[in-house]
Amino acid sequence: MSGNTPDNVVSKHAWREIDRAGLPKRAAADRVADFLEIYGPYDEATAREQAARCVQCPEPSCVEGCPLNNRIPEWLALTAEGQFLEAAALLHSTNNLPEICSRTCPTDRLCEGHCILDGKAEPVNIGAVERFLNEYAFVHGAVDASTASPNGLRVAVVGSGPCGLTCADELAQRGYAVTIYASRSLPGGLLVNGMSAFKIDRSVVQRRIDVLKKKGVAFQLGVTLGEDVTLGKLREDYHAVFLSVGAPTARPLHLPGEDLDGVVQALPFIMQQSTDCGHQSPPANTVGKRVVVIGGGDTAMDCLRTAIRCQASDVLCVYRRDEASMPCGHTEHDEALEEHARFLYQAAPVAVVGDEQGRVSGLRMLRTELGAPGTDGRPKCNPIPGSEFEIPADQVILALGFDPLSFPPSSDFADLETGDNGGLRVDDRHMTNVEGVFAGGSVVLGPSMVVNTVRDARQAVADIESFLRPG
Repeated sequence: MSGNTPDNVVSKHAWREIDRAGLPKRAAADRVADFLEIYGPYDEATAREQAARCVQCPEPSCVEGCPLNNRIPEWLALTAEGQFLEAAALLHSTNNLPEICSRTCPTDRLCEGHCILDGKAEPVNIGAVERFLNEYAFVHGAVDASTASPNGLRVAVVGSGPCGLTCADELAQRGYAVTIYASRSLPGGLLVNGMSAFKIDRSVVQRRIDVLKKKGVAFQLGVTLGEDVTLGKLREDYHAVFLSVGAPTARPLHLPGEDLDGVVQALPFIMQQSTDCGHQSPPANTVGKRVVVIGGGDTAMDCLRTAIRCQASDVLCVYRRDEASMPCGHTEHDEALEEHARFLYQAAPVAVVGDEQGRVSGLRMLRTELGAPGTDGRPKCNPIPGSEFEIPADQVILALGFDPLSFPPSSDFADLETGDNGGLRVDDRHMTNVEGVFAGGSVVLGPSMVVNTVRDARQAVADIESFLRPG
């Protein structure tokens, strides 16, 4: 370590001598009044101290726990020495969207959950140090926007979510001319059009898009696939096409009463309340209403916390399994509790109840019990006969998950083969059944963490390059 390192950071036993510190966090009473991000960054001294807690183990399990195999101990060591720009450059070498992943990754299940200190002491706060490094690099103008010399090849990227942005970034760095096609008026996919701003501010995504534009990436926005652009036209105009349209199709409830006034899907609700973009769905006003959110993932947590910010009188999450089985991140769940969301576990809806005017008035529920693990490793959820009860509700928000986009039969995109999960089928080169058309991210994998779609895009770019520039 450098001579400027504080004495309390030098010790090889820093993990015992320095307590884990979280990011500065706004009080719940303050943050529920707006849609601003709830965390601030470390200061330099705290970042160095927290990075110094890493024991630099020879076979770092945190790297194995990261889908991108981020070189975590290396950039933690650089951070501890105060070499922030060098650490940020190393971080960027394995992740095209580190400032986004540091806000969206469930680090308690990934890198930090694999930290060797976990169990002996609290794990290193890897995500917080990563967030500090990204902000430091942007503030100091050290985010590289350089590219290779143009290679004369053009690639269309369809979809502007994290997978599409990563693909475009990697291709631009290698000298390809890239155009991103997006259906919304604002690029960013679900990062902008389906994730609450208190989790990731729109300016963070826009900042990354501005970097891509400096690299020469062009954007075609508000494009409807099969109408404004066809697959045949894309293949005609570009040397390769990469499809990263995500998994935007919301799963329905399939229960009596789902068509009642007051039953809304999660993404339109989040978009209406926390973004300036319009949406075709009827407005969902929650002021003074009893809101029930069905689901247990991160999107459900976003809905709960959004409804609280929109002055609902009561906000309840119902989930058919127990708390330990919830797929949302632990931090997301804890923050919802801090903001006074309520939870009802091991209960499943059997019908939405309405009043004489056709408006939601409640939910009919059944208690559930957990059985043996299913094929996905999660415990089966079995209804308990005779346990029916009702809960009041003025609005029901469905956060039941998403399926990949299905293309209209009349579109030539429908010529693309799909797999058992409804997503596009690709071979081991990320290529679909149509020559030169590649796909990756959630449209292939199904709903996935941002970091997984980044990894998939990086792998797909290597395959695209092998196809276009063999040898």
